[in-house]
Amino acid sequence: MAGIGVVAEPLIVIALLISGTWINRDFAPGRRRASRRPADTRRVSDESANRNEGVDGTIGDEEAARSSSPSLLGTQEPKWRKRDLSIWGLKTQVTTPNTRRFRGYVLSRLLERFPFLVECWYWALIYWVYQLGRAATAVWIVEGTIVAAENHALQLIALEQKLHIFWELDIQKFIMKNVFMMTWINRTYSFIHIPGSIAFLIWLFYYTNTRNRLDAQDGNDSGHAKGSPAGPELYESRRRTMAFCNLLAFIIFTIWPCMPPRLLSTDTSDTETGKLARSYGFVDTVHGPYGEGSIWTDNRFTNKFAAMPSLHFGYSLLIGLTIATIPLNMAHGLRTSYILPFFNRSHPNLAPKIRMLSWRRCVCIFIGTLYPATILLCIIATANHFILDAVAGACVCGVAWWGNDVLLNLLALEDWFLWVVRIHKPRYAGMDVKEDELPARELWKD
Repeated sequence: MAGIGVVAEPLIVIALLISGTWINRDFAPGRRRASRRPADTRRVSDESANRNEGVDGTIGDEEAARSSSPSLLGTQEPKWRKRDLSIWGLKTQVTTPNTRRFRGYVLSRLLERFPFLVECWYWALIYWVYQLGRAATAVWIVEGTIVAAENHALQLIALEQKLHIFWELDIQKFIMKNVFMMTWINRTYSFIHIPGSIAFLIWLFYYTNTRNRLDAQDGNDSGHAKGSPAGPELYESRRRTMAFCNLLAFIIFTIWPCMPPRLLSTDTSDTETGKLARSYGFVDTVHGPYGEGSIWTDNRFTNKFAAMPSLHFGYSLLIGLTIATIPLNMAHGLRTSYILPFFNRSHPNLAPKIRMLSWRRCVCIFIGTLYPATILLCIIATANHFILDAVAGACVCGVAWWGNDVLLNLLALEDWFLWVVRIHKPRYAGMDVKEDELPARELWKD
């Protein structure tokens, strides 16, 4: 089964990305205001072009949102635009290339037709930069790093014992009594993290972007009759939060390497530290007889001493909280009322009512709670993380959730990259602007 997983898991990831691209395609490109005609057939007066261009030949964020007429010639587009940079309350502006001149290019039109390709690129960039960072730290590991990681793991155990939360051994021993449960917990740990995160992004993009776009194309002025009232901004913030989680986690495990519990039993030295590490008796269930190793984590370029913090739990908590708190459409009803007529049988309308959450909200809360709870059980039962690793993962998730806007500063760098490769990113594919900057009917037009 493990051999099958090595082949099946990458295929599942590829299938998810392809299906996500197809599901979130532009279903009605003919209704889009963006023209399909060649650039040399577009017409615009010099006066209208000058209204969109600043005195220095630049275009600001607000003007960029409004001056999106596809009839502009590529050569008449303003060459520059302004980007706001902000960190810790300090703000400034930089000038970056305006890529709208490349809207008629083949790749730009491909992204316009399949906007989720932009998200595939973001995911690949975030994931592989993180993995390359882990691979680099794995290559640089020396004997001193292993000793430090083991000592840090033993320090965590001592701290958990003081806090009376050292439950990892009891949980693992209990689960290992049931071979069937242990096998599926190993599979869940190995195979659900990456595919589950991608599936979540596909669903969230569809719910906050595609369904709203389809409704707007059908003539509904609200733009939110079928999808999420939050709109694209919610999706973008969660995508940035995941990226920020990776950055914070990389910094932490590089500065403070920590050995996972399962590796403590591999210390065969006769030192006091080695004897103490083996005395706990943690079992590596993932790589044992009933194990299900993952291709993403089981390779020689994987940093095995990156247990702190647990991104398995950090991601699952982010996904769970997003699902549990996802804004629901008002048309679905947020609460359900149950009348108690036996209190006032003569006037049922005056009888007291019990107001409860709608079944949709209850389902969201159930899934949003079940997913991170399941991942928490898996990372502990497989001895891949300590409880405090999960706590640290939750803290990383919270910090990334709160401060993900800092990654908006990278949009200036993205403008230069897109200018070099001659691509224009469609606005609804990761707009990264506030919704109230654009009219509802303009959210899905470039």
